[in-house]
Amino acid sequence: MIFVIFLCVVRLNFSLKTICNHTFVNPPLHENIKSIKQDSKLYKLTLIHLDKKYIKKNSIEKREYQVNLANQAIQENCIVVLPTGLGKTTIALQVISEYLTKGKGVLFLAPTRVLVHQHFEFLKKNLTIEDIALITGEDTIQKRTKLWKNSVICATPEITKNDLDRQIVSPNQFGVVIFDEAHRTVGDYAYSGIAERIANSDVRILGMTATLPSEKEKATEILTRLKISAVAERTEDSSDVKPYIQETNTEWITVELPPEMKAIQTLLKLALDERYDILKKNGLQLNGQQSLSALLRFRKFVLFQNRRCAKPLFTAIRIHYALNMFEAHGVTTFLKFCERARAKKGVGVKELFEVDPNFTRAVHLAKDIQSKGIEHPKIQKLEEIFQSISGKTIIFSSYRDSVDVIFNKLTEMNLSAGILIGKAGKTGLKQKKQVEIVQKFRDGELNILIATRVGEEGLDISEVNQVIFYDNIPSSIRFIQRRGRTGRKDSGKLIVLIAKDTIDERYYWIGKRKMTASKSMGEKMTQTLQKNNSQKTGLDFFL
Repeated sequence: MIFVIFLCVVRLNFSLKTICNHTFVNPPLHENIKSIKQDSKLYKLTLIHLDKKYIKKNSIEKREYQVNLANQAIQENCIVVLPTGLGKTTIALQVISEYLTKGKGVLFLAPTRVLVHQHFEFLKKNLTIEDIALITGEDTIQKRTKLWKNSVICATPEITKNDLDRQIVSPNQFGVVIFDEAHRTVGDYAYSGIAERIANSDVRILGMTATLPSEKEKATEILTRLKISAVAERTEDSSDVKPYIQETNTEWITVELPPEMKAIQTLLKLALDERYDILKKNGLQLNGQQSLSALLRFRKFVLFQNRRCAKPLFTAIRIHYALNMFEAHGVTTFLKFCERARAKKGVGVKELFEVDPNFTRAVHLAKDIQSKGIEHPKIQKLEEIFQSISGKTIIFSSYRDSVDVIFNKLTEMNLSAGILIGKAGKTGLKQKKQVEIVQKFRDGELNILIATRVGEEGLDISEVNQVIFYDNIPSSIRFIQRRGRTGRKDSGKLIVLIAKDTIDERYYWIGKRKMTASKSMGEKMTQTLQKNNSQKTGLDFFL
């Protein structure tokens, strides 16, 4: 049954914004006006809300694509693939309502504490029940044992997996388990362990993501681990989604390393080339592949079958990391990495930092230009950008040291900025502090948020005007996640900084190729599932 909030007739020159000044969970379409019909001088306006048991009245705007995807998720294990900002959590809410109606418990998983807290607040705001719990690793076992008895649980994956092993929670108490950011269900990530532990229970599984991986092997692994029967997908080109899409304009800005930095770049490359020569002389078949990922793939082979290559290989990997940080992030990030690498005293460290003429010279020059105030041309470009933009901005950078450099620069400019990083390490932010920073950003106490990967997934702040990539990333999933933090309520802007002739440019082309591949992955996986399901049914497909 649909509930009609209002039906009004207004003249053309009357402001739609004046009429519809409510705030809803779903981003607005023409200020949440569901249908607009023109009749000479008159408009007819109708707004429709969801009417489902356990969902508060008048809280959720009804969208047909969300209803259809939710209905599919109720009927079978499926993974919902939907662009960011289009309401995956609203779909989950409808599925939760269905299982609460059946008297079943609900487990809502998300990879970060900030995101789990966000889901918890969303459900508290929009469900009529009170027994909704938030569980993270910061809670004691005694407290968690009590919290697991609630009807709806929002939890982080690692503590969920551990508590399943401790048997203080059972898979049988849940009717549905929701895996938000389901693309993480690969390798040894905790999602994989949870999927394994609930495999023999009678539980519905719902995965949610903005995009599937570009690699077929990873996409297949996700579907297999979660025992997915169907891919429920909408893209930005889907007819029922198009009216809700907000445009995001992308600007690629290139900068060039100054001569002082190019000199250091050359020395690091010479040190790297020397290791490649040694590896080839010792029989390692690199076949022209001189990327970091190619070297990382050889680690196990070298350790067990070609020990002569161990020292040059691990030294080359270390140089690669140092070079990438220098090229994309600057002098301070490079020197901080060198400090940590030297302190660890791994294979070949002493030779690299004390003997190698090219590398030691590079470190010496980096310290020299740092003392002269040279950091990276991206920092100067950021200064220019913030002289011409306003509103809320999120800056993404992959490394904490780089985040600190950016933060210090913005503080010098008297801009109100905050840092959002994970909890690991001495400088990490605990859950409470992460939530506090995000709330300050939402409330307008901070206009700029500088975030590492912890801010990429699911962060829902509709007023973000622009997102800036301080570094490039060779991942279609992370690119889409970062970009999706803007263009949620109104049109947004994405700015990507690229240093010429550096890892930035290589990652740009890798990312572009993967983006193209990921766009067709949902369709490919659907065809594969349909083909397999026509041959096998039920659990037979997964055995």
